[in-house]
Amino acid sequence: MFKVPHHLLAVCVLAAPAFAEEPLQTPTGEVLLTVTGAIEKTNTDGAALFDLQMLEGMPSTEFETETIWTMGGQVFMGVELGDLLSALGVEEGTLTATAINDYSVEIPVSDAVEGGPIVAYSLNGAPMSVRDKGPLWVVYPYDSDEDYQSEVIYSRSIWQLDRIVVED
Repeated sequence: MFKVPHHLLAVCVLAAPAFAEEPLQTPTGEVLLTVTGAIEKTNTDGAALFDLQMLEGMPSTEFETETIWTMGGQVFMGVELGDLLSALGVEEGTLTATAINDYSVEIPVSDAVEGGPIVAYSLNGAPMSVRDKGPLWVVYPYDSDEDYQSEVIYSRSIWQLDRIVVED
């Protein structure tokens, strides 16, 4: 059985930092995330499309944190928002992140710091279904910094994420 402590367990980067310099691949599976707007890299007409394999191929980060929506510590794995934006050539602006049900939130690019939020694609070692707030969920390491335990940050923690528009 998978057992982890209730506080932040680990943050680990598992891939090479040069990822941002590589051209975007073309998704071969179901597209989970579409990024448009003020981005420098695309893999289709004006957009960057990502399937799960592409996201898993990016540098990944894993941490354990409690959330206000789940019971006890949860281990999330995903791509740091900063790495995702770096791969697209985004350095500033605001993100409009939208869920499958068209609910949207704004996230300043300034939130995308090292050790900050991730676009999680795995919860406790398994992919997240739509019913479990997946397949993608913007998660902050709430337990690592009290600044992440605020209503503003909780409001930016959008689940069932499927679209991001980058605005200058």
